[in-house]
Amino acid sequence: MSQDDPDSPDHPMSRDSLESEDRADGGGPGLSGGQRRRAKRRARKARRRAMPWYRRIVPTWRMVVGGIVTIILACVAAFVIAYLAVSVPDPNALATAQSNVYYYSDGRTVLGRTGDINRESVPIDQISTPMQHAAVSAEDRSFYSNTGIDVRGMIRAGWNVATGKGLQSGSTITQQYVKNYYLNQSQTVTRKIKEVIIALKVDQTQSKDDILAGYLNTSYFGRGAYGVEAAARAYYGVDASQLNVAQASYLATLLQAPSAYDVSTATAAGRQAALNRWNYVLDGQVKLHWLTQAERNAVRFEEPKSPGAVSSGTGGQAGYLIDIADQYLTANNVVDDATLSSGGWRIVTTFDKKDQDALAKSVKDRLSASLPSTTQAKDVRVGASSVDPNSGKVLAAYGGPDYATQPYNDAVRDDIQVGSTFKAFDLAAGLQNNATTQDGRPITPSTYYDGTSGRTVQGLPAGVHYAPPNEDNVDYGNITLRYAMQKSVNAVYAQEAVDAGLNNVRNTAIALGLPENTPDMSAGNPALALGVATPSSLSMADAYATLDAHGVHRPAWSVEEISRNGEKQTLPQNDPTTAITRSAADDVTSVLRNVISSNGTGYVATGLGRPAAGKTGTTDDNKSAWFIGYTPQLTTAVCMFAENPQTHARESLGTAAGITRVNGGSFPAQIWTDYMSSALSGRPVQDFQLMAGTDNGSTPSASPSPSPTPSPTPTASPTPSTPATTPPLSPSPSPTFPTPTAPVLPTAPGSGPTSPGNPVSPLRQQEWPG
Repeated sequence: MSQDDPDSPDHPMSRDSLESEDRADGGGPGLSGGQRRRAKRRARKARRRAMPWYRRIVPTWRMVVGGIVTIILACVAAFVIAYLAVSVPDPNALATAQSNVYYYSDGRTVLGRTGDINRESVPIDQISTPMQHAAVSAEDRSFYSNTGIDVRGMIRAGWNVATGKGLQSGSTITQQYVKNYYLNQSQTVTRKIKEVIIALKVDQTQSKDDILAGYLNTSYFGRGAYGVEAAARAYYGVDASQLNVAQASYLATLLQAPSAYDVSTATAAGRQAALNRWNYVLDGQVKLHWLTQAERNAVRFEEPKSPGAVSSGTGGQAGYLIDIADQYLTANNVVDDATLSSGGWRIVTTFDKKDQDALAKSVKDRLSASLPSTTQAKDVRVGASSVDPNSGKVLAAYGGPDYATQPYNDAVRDDIQVGSTFKAFDLAAGLQNNATTQDGRPITPSTYYDGTSGRTVQGLPAGVHYAPPNEDNVDYGNITLRYAMQKSVNAVYAQEAVDAGLNNVRNTAIALGLPENTPDMSAGNPALALGVATPSSLSMADAYATLDAHGVHRPAWSVEEISRNGEKQTLPQNDPTTAITRSAADDVTSVLRNVISSNGTGYVATGLGRPAAGKTGTTDDNKSAWFIGYTPQLTTAVCMFAENPQTHARESLGTAAGITRVNGGSFPAQIWTDYMSSALSGRPVQDFQLMAGTDNGSTPSASPSPSPTPSPTPTASPTPSTPATTPPLSPSPSPTFPTPTAPVLPTAPGSGPTSPGNPVSPLRQQEWPG
């Protein structure tokens, strides 16, 4: 140690000096406790000031602890103040029965009404024990032990939302009862805070039995049934006191999604989701020791009865249109099912009464005039939708003959394969993505492809084989994409879609307007190209309207205004977006115009007498038939299928109609033509304003012959050449390809040019869809 160090033994400090230093550090004799504490604080501050700046910005442990304590005390104080300020209000007015009134687009003509709230409150002793247990199992398994709120549940729900695991409410049965009975369905922080505070107070002042009864009496179960008593009667025709375990578990299932889980009207996917939820409710009762595993295993699902008679306010076509409007409102989170069904809403739709009447009349006239009077013919059903391509407004829809007798909306069902109408998306994908053929030629409407029936598709992943036949196994030889669309040649478009990229085809269909979750629209299935997907007629009309609008997508919408007590709700903006380029869209329109021609599968639609574009579609085993077409002012999709009313099994359209086969160019095209003629009556004839440079090449004419003449079968991987005017890209000794000026193509019987004196019967006209 240095001798110059003042703290070394060579420099001892005096007693006075040591006491002075102690006092500086807050110690030393002669000081009071307060003086010592102040001295210590001064010393700490002095030492902190002497630290480097980067040490001073780090808070001390005292600061951290003090901050946390301050925050906790502030939160507690705020909660105490809020708890004292918020009182339990009177029940809200939603128990007052009111109707929803729906209007056509003019805002004056009543479309239909939904009736008063169907509710009958019952005490807990009139609600069966299985129903009580099922509700708790489904919605709040800690109900009998919590204090009205479940802090862990709310934290878990918030964490799941924050981490992208899905939206969860975290609300207890008490909170849901408070929301239904005292508050409203608004999604605000203020309402949520009130809900929590009132739930705590209600839990202290009401018994669990009263809370559970109140919850079950105010909940919405679908089918217009408010409360468990109305639900028990609507679904099983019994009182709430008579509900057994299977029935009660199903009603508890409906609490989560009343419309989607109604198995009487749900699609196959919706039904499976409902059954999964039903099993979840039963398993919960085992965990809560209300059922043994053996008792649970013995429970079998009990089908609810069919929906009962609907009030006259939704009879005829009204119920289908109201259903479309309601789906639009709930899907876009304008209002939820329960709030909408509570009544009092004034809803102005986009439906045009003149167009709607014309569509219903066209379907009725064509089916009654053409179908035989047989029991099986009554199984034939039609769904149709009509959209304004320039605004996205849904102007008309056909969901069935009468909502009172068939309360299932065929206009928006998504389990009908669209067949060859999907080929428009195949072509659009190839054009939009500047795709090329297997041998490197650009894909355009004039690109040649091998149309041999059953030709193996090239370019698929190893181990995947796809070789679809053409209708009636007709071989077309080498034809352009334009001609292949006109004749709906499967072999060509199965290959073109792979060349375009099946994922591109899927993405293009979605961009044009099909929902991402459209069933069976997987890019991993090469049959995607030929229409195995099952979008609704409304979705298909929406997508084709985008082609009509030169590639600009305007989402289909069906509500112009919604208000209650004079207060309007905010509706989606429906802003247009560019789905594909105008060049690609207009090329597709140019090609689809050839379908509606004397030699196209949509020949019947030439009766419209206006410029039009469209596509036919027929599926395997003749289970469905489509026609989708458009003019510059209107886009309409018509689908047709046959379904057993008891088993809901799909039947052959031809068998049901009493003929060999129903194609998209027959009944659907007839309905389309009749409706479009009426809807466009009095409106000016407009031509498509296609982009300059659009491929408008004429379709090579085909030579009619009494029977199809197969062309020579090419090799499994042909290498076509370009037209003779340019050097071939990949020379190959065979097959020989015709020049674009005069290719000789086989023609199916009855599909050649037809003179007015010798018309082709629309029921006999051939079509070659997938």
